[in-house]
Amino acid sequence: MLDERKVVILKAIISNYLETGEPVGSRTISKYTDLNLSSATIRNEMSDLEEMGYIIQPHTSAGRIPTDKGYRFYVDSMMAEKNESVQEHGVLLERVDKLESLLKQVAKVLAYNTQYATLVSSPQMRNRQVKFIQLSQVDDEDLVAVIVVGDNVAKNQLIHVNRPLSNEEVLKLNLLLNTFLTGASVNEINIELMQAMRRQAGEYADILESVFEGIVDAVHQAEEMQIYTSGTSNILRYGELGDVNKASALLETLEDKNGLESLLDQTNNQDEDGDGIQIYIGEESPVQNMKDYSIVTSTYALPEGAKGTIGIIGPKRMDYKKVVQTLKNLTDELDTIFRKNEKKG
Repeated sequence: MLDERKVVILKAIISNYLETGEPVGSRTISKYTDLNLSSATIRNEMSDLEEMGYIIQPHTSAGRIPTDKGYRFYVDSMMAEKNESVQEHGVLLERVDKLESLLKQVAKVLAYNTQYATLVSSPQMRNRQVKFIQLSQVDDEDLVAVIVVGDNVAKNQLIHVNRPLSNEEVLKLNLLLNTFLTGASVNEINIELMQAMRRQAGEYADILESVFEGIVDAVHQAEEMQIYTSGTSNILRYGELGDVNKASALLETLEDKNGLESLLDQTNNQDEDGDGIQIYIGEESPVQNMKDYSIVTSTYALPEGAKGTIGIIGPKRMDYKKVVQTLKNLTDELDTIFRKNEKKG
């Protein structure tokens, strides 16, 4: 068993080596940690770690670099710290599927009950950082990456590789990816970061590039907003909305989702009276093809903080009191459902 001091020194050696690619000496470690130990004491600890097989000295008078055993300890420690995310990713993926079905059903029920057109958006992350990455081998030519981003949103990505990888190679890729990408925002995952990772990856640079591209795709997929609509034909029930061209333009907007992002973004950025209800009447609408209608929207939130929007579109003479109360009741009900699911998870 490693005592706390050896663990800190070993982690410092590995972290520094991952960052620089150069053997790590005792003087570097004395500056790198807050143990307040002399270089001589650190050298003694490093000698013990070398005897135990966690680090090696590639040449005389050089610093130390981690062995596979050292990497294994580092990764196991990291995995223990991230254990909650690893244990939950299957639940999270399952919940994403269930959430999509739930939101589609919400749009249908709401349209039926109000006899207006409805829309529901998928929740959007406020935290846009990579939280954790786990690569696993599917077969000799494919890996699956589970990427947890933002507010515990998990994505699966199948990644093709050019040659079979050993368990140790997959382990090292996991270590490298999490070292570079954990905590990185979407905007920070760019060409410069990829080049830095390639330099560190050495012989695994080409494989890493395929993995990196898959992860970028998954992160951007997690950001994409899904919009579910229902009841578009209800609009035709109202005589004042009977203009064929205007009705067609609205139906096209609802079906193709063109321009709806501006409405949903505006709704999420505002919160009148603290209840999340927004009412747009005619020209107040941020969507051009909805300026002959009224729109009432409300926000809902997942326990992790991601927010989505529910909207009702109808004539300017809609029953605002009923619509607002319906949305309040619905968001309360969704809140109850999400909290129950969170406890089950």
